Amino acid sequence: MTDAQKTIAFVVYPGLTPLDLVGPLQVLSGLAQANPGYRTVVVGATRDTVGTDTPLRIAPSHTFDEVPSPFAVLVPGGTVPTLHAMADERLLAWLRTAAAGAELVTSVCTGSLVLGAAGLLEGRQATTHWMFRDLLTALGATPVARRWVEDGPVITAAGVSAGIDLALHLVERLAGRQVATTIQFAIEYDPEPPQGALDWANQPYGDLKPLREHTLREGLARHPELLAKLLAHA
Repeated sequence: MTDAQKTIAFVVYPGLTPLDLVGPLQVLSGLAQANPGYRTVVVGATRDTVGTDTPLRIAPSHTFDEVPSPFAVLVPGGTVPTLHAMADERLLAWLRTAAAGAELVTSVCTGSLVLGAAGLLEGRQATTHWMFRDLLTALGATPVARRWVEDGPVITAAGVSAGIDLALHLVERLAGRQVATTIQFAIEYDPEPPQGALDWANQPYGDLKPLREHTLREGLARHPELLAKLLAHA
């Protein structure tokens, strides 16, 4: 790394959802290739390989200690393991320190819950996966139903694939529309899902409430105070 390079740090913790991490990492690595003023790193408590919520395993390129002051931070989400991460004091402490000097603090999906647990969403608008969005109020945030929400230096994205949109937005913000469009062409990001666009008026939220409560209870069984705080807003 040169003194002039700005580091974009992607956080790894056990059990995360890979697309939350890899989608934005692919986009922003394109930025680093186009502009040597940026670099991307993947940070974790150690460099040991960790599991995800798929068979894929991920090895961080750096430890938290090696990247104390990144230019930008991105926290991916997941389900039960992400709730565990909400109580990981080593991770939360690094996020607080990194955020204090970072120009951008971002998340994908339920990664925003981890930002909230670190106290970084207090008084801000934010979003997350639609099934968990209302829980943001328990963390001091105002939930917003948008693909991504920007409030000062904090930008949160909705569920999983929304991380690609967030990352392309960041590239445009940092390097201009032409670079962002070039990267969008490079990854051929032009969604045409076989089932068509989602009908948000008919999302299966009511059917999934028991699943959400089960996920919360399983993920925070050892942290009853945090569990009660979230369940009060469920």
